[in-house]
Amino acid sequence: MDWNVMEGNRTHLKGRIKEYWGHLTDEDLDKIVGKRDQLEGKIQERYGLSRNFVHWDVDDWLKGQ
Repeated sequence: MDWNVMEGNRTHLKGRIKEYWGHLTDEDLDKIVGKRDQLEGKIQERYGLSRNFVHWDVDDWLKGQ
């Protein structure tokens, strides 16, 4: 699914993100939902992953939506 389509349905997006990346809090998601770059940055921070890996992981996650 395209990021722009996901951005249009924020409530659904927030729940799906939290299912996949459970270390993200509701507060995190309230601040970043709809902003892919901020989502990737928060995933990097919480999981200690590289920027490239997180970008790939978000792409992979979007394909499954």
